[in-house]
Amino acid sequence: MKPKSPLIAVFLTVMIDLLGFGIVMPLLPRYASEHGADGWLRGLLFACFSGMQFVFAPFWGRLSDRIGRRPVLLVGLGGSLASYLLFAVAELTPLALPLLFASRIAAGIFGATISTASATIADLTTPEQRGRGMALIGVAFGVGFTLGPVLGGLGHTLHVCAPGLIAATCSLLAFAYGWKNLPEPGEHKPAASGRGLGAPGLRAAMHAPQVPRILLLAVLSTAAFAMFESTLSVFTKQRMGLDIQQNGWLFAYIGICLMLSQGLVVRRLMPRLREVRIARTGALLLCAGLLLVWQVPTAALLYAAVPVVVLGFAFLTPSLSSLVSLRTPGETQGEVLGIYQSGLSLARIIGPVAGNALQDLGIAFPYLAGGCALVLAIGLAFSVRDLKAAAPSPA
Repeated sequence: MKPKSPLIAVFLTVMIDLLGFGIVMPLLPRYASEHGADGWLRGLLFACFSGMQFVFAPFWGRLSDRIGRRPVLLVGLGGSLASYLLFAVAELTPLALPLLFASRIAAGIFGATISTASATIADLTTPEQRGRGMALIGVAFGVGFTLGPVLGGLGHTLHVCAPGLIAATCSLLAFAYGWKNLPEPGEHKPAASGRGLGAPGLRAAMHAPQVPRILLLAVLSTAAFAMFESTLSVFTKQRMGLDIQQNGWLFAYIGICLMLSQGLVVRRLMPRLREVRIARTGALLLCAGLLLVWQVPTAALLYAAVPVVVLGFAFLTPSLSSLVSLRTPGETQGEVLGIYQSGLSLARIIGPVAGNALQDLGIAFPYLAGGCALVLAIGLAFSVRDLKAAAPSPA
């Protein structure tokens, strides 16, 4: 049976695929450590995924502007399936670490289609609904982070290959569901085929009112959160002695916080407070939460600090993508949101590499550094104005 709303079809397709991401992500730093990777190499393992997203998000967005959203999303789901199969077999070979890198490179290339999902939501919503629609992507991430780490932890107790196989199954189910139910937005009009290699979209992004500062705010906040998520499993192991299954429950708790924040809090507050106020609140909360994590000595206090971090990030992500979308012409939505996604991918390169390197110097240093970066982000958030109040000149 097809869902009543095309937005639900997009949400369910992305959510099922992100279960695989949630399964794999908490295991990566521990698997890499077991194969002799130091902090820099663990950071690079996260960064290669984001590096591919940085390169390919504008490509997929531009391609979706030309041939449609649906085929690009389906190609991404098929590629994710292949990447998780690589992850599953890696532990059975003497080339485990190179295969882990190969799996994350493939996952980054095909996972970059998340910007196309954002463009699809933009096509299917009015400007008044845009922020609430973008929050669906955050809810999908929340579900993936809730169930994924639990499935990964339980799968790891059965067999070392089980987490990767479970993740591959999730992508297969998402592909099958998307093939049957994903819509091609009727409002979307494919762009002309003669466009260049992204220069028009880059110019559109850089000359849209306030988009450059919104992009810088997004890069800073995402890099800080990437430091947090990429170093947390090693932090909990060394400071609190949590094992893989206990760590899985912690990441599930993070997912629940993210899902509730996006699905209940943000979607209800967005129509009343609007994107600018939500972004400002998010920057303040994320800064405070990271500084709290920097100081926590026990797992119980960590569980108390995590919701502050997650709520801050949950406020920022849909509000910033909505602010960019609202300042972008419809014919370049896919490409500009792809450029925006590339900025986020750049942040996810910087965050894990810097965070894991800092963690070699001090187990909680990444959270202090992230909190300091958020001080600048707060200043940027308070410099952004509503469209009706914004000056017509660029940034």
